[in-house]
Amino acid sequence: MSTHEQPAFTHLDAAGHARMVDVTLKHPTVRSATARGFVRCAPPVVAALRDGSVPKGDVLAVARISGIQAAKRTPELLPLAHVIGVHGAAVDLAIHDDGVAIEATVRTADRTGVEMEALTAVTVAALAIVDMVKGLDKATSIQDVRIVAKTGGKSGDWHRPDER
Repeated sequence: MSTHEQPAFTHLDAAGHARMVDVTLKHPTVRSATARGFVRCAPPVVAALRDGSVPKGDVLAVARISGIQAAKRTPELLPLAHVIGVHGAAVDLAIHDDGVAIEATVRTADRTGVEMEALTAVTVAALAIVDMVKGLDKATSIQDVRIVAKTGGKSGDWHRPDER
């Protein structure tokens, strides 16, 4: 590989060693990413979520704040993620008959995207739900965490084709 070629994996150098991608010369642009996930719960847990009787308290409020906080701390968890300004983060939760749907949208005006921040927000919000209801049902599970959309940056806008 010549010194001008990009390695096949951007987080590896020519010798195969991990590296943080250098974004110094990129110009900041407005970017966003939306991720979704689901926490599958037993019917008694769903009933407790709906009537607010979970012994540990307001599950959705804790999950929402946990997800927002997690988005801001992503580089502490993922060693090759860039420290960027998280300029907006929203975590929305909806109780369904079989669990809780989670959607997080993270926005920035920076040199790199916020996909990892959105995924981290959803995952940590889901973990907060599991933590708060595990006394009611140890089989509660986290499922189908994924990016569903991103905007901005060199690669432009993208939406997962199987959902809008």
